[in-house]
Amino acid sequence: MKSTVETLSPTRVRLAIEVPFVELEPSLKKAYREIGQQVQVPGFRRGKIPAAVIDQRVGRGTVLNEAVQEAIPQNILAAVREHDLKTLGRPEVEITEFNDGDSLNFTAEVDVRPELTLPDPATVEVTVDELQIDESEIDEQIKNLRERFATLKTVERAAAEGDYVQIDLNATVDGEDVPGGSASNISHEVGSKQLLPGLDEALVGLAAGDDTTFTTQLVGGDFAGRDAEVAVTVRTVKEKELPELDDDFAQMASEFDTIDELRADLREKVSRGKRVEQIYAARDKALEQLVAAAEVPAPEGVVREEVESRKQAMVDQLERIGASMEEYLAAEEKTEEQIDAELAEAATEGVKIQLLLDTLADAEDTQVSDDEFGHEIVHRAQRAGMAPQQYYDQLVRSGAAGAVFGDVRRGKALASMMEKISIKDSAGNEVTLDALRAESEQTHDHDHDHDH
Repeated sequence: MKSTVETLSPTRVRLAIEVPFVELEPSLKKAYREIGQQVQVPGFRRGKIPAAVIDQRVGRGTVLNEAVQEAIPQNILAAVREHDLKTLGRPEVEITEFNDGDSLNFTAEVDVRPELTLPDPATVEVTVDELQIDESEIDEQIKNLRERFATLKTVERAAAEGDYVQIDLNATVDGEDVPGGSASNISHEVGSKQLLPGLDEALVGLAAGDDTTFTTQLVGGDFAGRDAEVAVTVRTVKEKELPELDDDFAQMASEFDTIDELRADLREKVSRGKRVEQIYAARDKALEQLVAAAEVPAPEGVVREEVESRKQAMVDQLERIGASMEEYLAAEEKTEEQIDAELAEAATEGVKIQLLLDTLADAEDTQVSDDEFGHEIVHRAQRAGMAPQQYYDQLVRSGAAGAVFGDVRRGKALASMMEKISIKDSAGNEVTLDALRAESEQTHDHDHDHDH
């Protein structure tokens, strides 16, 4: 095999590869063997069919094509190693010349990692907003806690917004019952907009035993897009009673004895959350600075693949909730071109950051231990609801294990960068990574519990 490399841009090369026919022989023999296992010829045992008979049955061209399809990736890999290229994404292959018995000539265009000159992260300074906590934020936390311990009490009055009602529903279109359009004894919070459009407005003012009808447009089923008449009957009306905000409540809702201790703990939790947010803001600003300073280019092919991957993930997610891309675009009031542009912008930024972190990891010779890689596999398997070994086997089959390994390595490079940069808030105070370390330890302990 002979190969030459031509640089098309800082992020793309074209390999020109020539493979003598004699080097295709192993792939050709394998192709005959595999095709011979698949065809049946009377008088010959499966797998024992001579090459000439296979040529006659399926055609020499088919066998050659099979051999070439196997030989191309092998020879690209050999050329990549020979020229010490750091490739990204899938190559685009074009066969330039190939005749039976002659050399196979083809080109492979592929994105490569650009050579980057990085500034020292220790020279990077970022400023984040000063940490400020308003008492209203603590009040909001207390309010949410009270809501969790609220009780429902039946009342002999008409329903108002915020009340809970038990209701029966029955939908008809032109007097005909809608399939699946009736339900009994549903619990519903008036004003929550959780069920049919128009229902909340119809319920206000109805007491137990009252009924009414309202019109709503159906969004699914055989009558989608049609107006339906919905009869609603109220069975009971209940109002929500919130517990008194006193020391008894603190003891019931937390491990604290007084409401003041509970407020102090909530203030600390809000503060810790905001300190973590400060660090994430610093991370984003530092990455932005480094990407700009290193003038990181974005390989077009990799960005294209990333956009396709993100778009497919969007479609899959929408399908899981029973929606389509068309419905999503209508709800967001966006065109598909706008979504594509947003995805391309996000993918470009993401790819640039990956390249930057890969370069940082190389500069520091960042290593990933088996334990670190295994911990990430366990973590991702838990999120996917799978057994770790099953998840890992699936990764290996799909060829994605290397990508996960790369993510872990980039994560370590990012953590190392964060230790070196200077972070201050707008008041000039130094911001440390203590809050992030504390959160990381809590997460690790939580994962550790799961491991056992």
